[in-house]
Amino acid sequence: MRVIKNILGRIFALWAAIIFVSTMLIALLPIWIIGLWKDPKQSRMMHKIYRTWMIIFFFLTGLRLRIKGKENFNPGENYIVVFNHNSMMDVPVSVPFMPGANKTISKIEMAKIPLFGIIYKRGSVLVDRKNEESRKMSYVKMKDVLKMGLHMCIYPEGTRNKTNQPLQRFHGGAFRLSIDSGKSILPALIFNTGKVLPRKFFYFWPAKIELHYLESISPTSFSTAEELKEKVFHVMKEHYLQNNK
Repeated sequence: MRVIKNILGRIFALWAAIIFVSTMLIALLPIWIIGLWKDPKQSRMMHKIYRTWMIIFFFLTGLRLRIKGKENFNPGENYIVVFNHNSMMDVPVSVPFMPGANKTISKIEMAKIPLFGIIYKRGSVLVDRKNEESRKMSYVKMKDVLKMGLHMCIYPEGTRNKTNQPLQRFHGGAFRLSIDSGKSILPALIFNTGKVLPRKFFYFWPAKIELHYLESISPTSFSTAEELKEKVFHVMKEHYLQNNK
């Protein structure tokens, strides 16, 4: 049975790759044209294309998505939305299906991929983690994103969680940003993307993904970013343990 599943997983991976590339090429022209506008209008237009693109991709690859907690986004407010990170599939879930336009903090290396890099740069605040000046500039740019009324999407674990723990230790950037900007943290948990794209070579499995948005946490109740970080970590860990199936 395991052998059959491994074979099917490779077949599904080939199909998913074909669908992703073909739909990306279709989306590329309008995404390039939208680059003529400036933010925040550019990001709001881009968000509609991202969402449409991923709805089509999910449908054609057999992925199902259930979203809970969208009511935690108050109309007219924008947030620093922090996600857990288990799989390469997390970004195609989090960015397009968030209620409202957003940008995500992303490593600069991915922007060098031909064609895909154009799309990647449009929706990202790019950072070279090896460069101190780049890290400082990315922090300034994230503040600008929030000032424009867009959500800022951050994965505080920094890298994909390859441990057997619900969450890895959080980095402090998202929480300093919250304290400095006065914007609330909105915790979010993604479930089952590790089943879709596990740590196997060229493997894809259609599965049901869940995306849970929790109640926002205001920075005004915390004197330091470290206190805010610990609170958010605890809330997300508890929710993950209670809802992971």
